[in-house]
Amino acid sequence: MNDDAFLPVALRLDDAEILIVGGGGIAANKTRLVMSRGATIHVIARALGPEMRRWHEEGRFRLAGESVGAALLDALLPRMRAVFAATDDEAVNRLVADRARAHNVLVCAVDDPEPSSFITPAIIDRRPVQIAIMTGGAAPVLARRLRLQIEALLPEGLGRLARFMRGRRPWIRERLPEVTARRRAWEMFVDGPGAEAALAGRDDAAQAALERAVSGHSRVGEAWLVGAGPGDPDMLTLAALRLMQNCDSVLYDQLIPEAILERVRRDAVRVFVGKQKSRHSLPQAEINAELIRRAQAGERVLRLKGGDPFIFGRGGEEMEALLAAGVRVRVIPGITAASGCGALAGIPLTHRDCAQICVFLTGHARADGTLALDWPTLARRGQTLVIYMGLTPLAELCARLTEHGLPPDWPAAVIERGTRPDQRVHAGTLATLAALARERAVSSPALIIIGEVVRHRGAVG
Repeated sequence: MNDDAFLPVALRLDDAEILIVGGGGIAANKTRLVMSRGATIHVIARALGPEMRRWHEEGRFRLAGESVGAALLDALLPRMRAVFAATDDEAVNRLVADRARAHNVLVCAVDDPEPSSFITPAIIDRRPVQIAIMTGGAAPVLARRLRLQIEALLPEGLGRLARFMRGRRPWIRERLPEVTARRRAWEMFVDGPGAEAALAGRDDAAQAALERAVSGHSRVGEAWLVGAGPGDPDMLTLAALRLMQNCDSVLYDQLIPEAILERVRRDAVRVFVGKQKSRHSLPQAEINAELIRRAQAGERVLRLKGGDPFIFGRGGEEMEALLAAGVRVRVIPGITAASGCGALAGIPLTHRDCAQICVFLTGHARADGTLALDWPTLARRGQTLVIYMGLTPLAELCARLTEHGLPPDWPAAVIERGTRPDQRVHAGTLATLAALARERAVSSPALIIIGEVVRHRGAVG
């Protein structure tokens, strides 16, 4: 059999009769595939599995017989548009396939392409959008794996977007009779905030965007505050990845590794707003102004932030400035460094034996260089402290916690470049951690975890 002989097509079933031979799990998979597409289903099966039995009781299909024989098949097949031979007996499946082909009826012998006139692909279902992946029967497991990878990139609301566009086709055809102009308007809509609105079910906003596209007006920009997670690209959320692929420009800093920036749309303008040689970080007011300028110019501007934008990421300040300027804002949370780095280092942040409270704090010093923290509250047993931006004042942090009641041998750790391939975990105590970090030349980004949970560190991979 030639693997290239199969042509992917879409078969209409809402006015069809379908025959499924088999009553077990294989047949149930094919029945489920067909059932929601409006076909009248007939089943031949000696016994029905639990799912098939329930569907039969619900009237989802008709039981046409128990024994597979040429006479029964010849009586049923002329009415059928397609047949699934879905038993675990190859001889039975081949008999069904032979009779179906004799009647010129499409037939799929499950997991047996040779006698089949069609095969079912791996399907990504966002109806009315459906994506089929097939290997001509050569490697169905590979097709399923590809489906999972592609499905992860597609928004759940893709069907809503397609239905919105289908419903507006008569409207836009009336306003733009010329095909090229109509296509350009649709492209402007799909590439802009209108599609995002339709994906989210905000049809009024989507309609307004479509009207702007039809009238030729420039699109309205947006700002997206997106959490990129602690550093491992595999920890990006699906929503983050989708917006990274759709942005026109991206503002990022030194906490974003190149491996994550590679996931951003290739032609997006990159704007670095972190520390560079001979200068400090771009002032926050200037970052806010750049976000506003680009959004008001019609761009979909992405502010890509390490971890979560609302946990020590100054995302709240950026959101307030954007909203005050009349810019629409979307916020996509990310895996914050505390949970991501702790998990990949094998350190639980809570543990019923020793930590019922977890406190996130920043070690960022005041203008005079001191730490304004509630030391008596922090220096308590039964809790975990997770300290962001605490590497520079690490010695003072450890000393103050000891001064306020925690013992010098209290467990503590620094996670350096957490979740990345070159992650290092340095475990010690309040008495030893600062010296250990100096000795090993620990550098940012680094996260500090203090508490008895460090003793529960496990080997994870």
